[in-house]
Amino acid sequence: MIRAASLALFLFAFWLLMSGHYTLWLIGAGLLVSIGIAWIGRVTGFADEEGHPVERIVAGLGYWPWLAVEIIKSSIGVARVILDVRRPVAPEFFELPTGRKSVVGAVTYANSITLTPGTVTVGIDRERRLFRVHALSREAAQDLKDGGMERRVARFEGEGR
Repeated sequence: MIRAASLALFLFAFWLLMSGHYTLWLIGAGLLVSIGIAWIGRVTGFADEEGHPVERIVAGLGYWPWLAVEIIKSSIGVARVILDVRRPVAPEFFELPTGRKSVVGAVTYANSITLTPGTVTVGIDRERRLFRVHALSREAAQDLKDGGMERRVARFEGEGR
């Protein structure tokens, strides 16, 4: 029930942000429609734990700022590689083992790799639990291989490693 109420609240807040009209009639209609959609989502099973992971919002408050800092640091690293002609570009294509079991965890990890400049997740092998990753430099590849991002995603996912 908490998940459905949270979904209704998020839908209503999104509706308010996108609408731009704040008459009593439209606010009431938006609220009713948001509640109706959340109820339908609960009844049909679309508002499940992966579709609306309320528990991960608090965990995300620690993960997202960390990821933003990593993106900035990687952007600076990529700029150095591009602008410094003495620094050779050393691209690396490798397989990265992952312990992510849930779809949300795997997608979060793969997207975090891709969002970080200089690295791209180009494929996923679900059976062997591997990501195929391309990195612009050996340093970027080594950062991923060291497992810092994976540990952060595990905490975000609720494993607490």
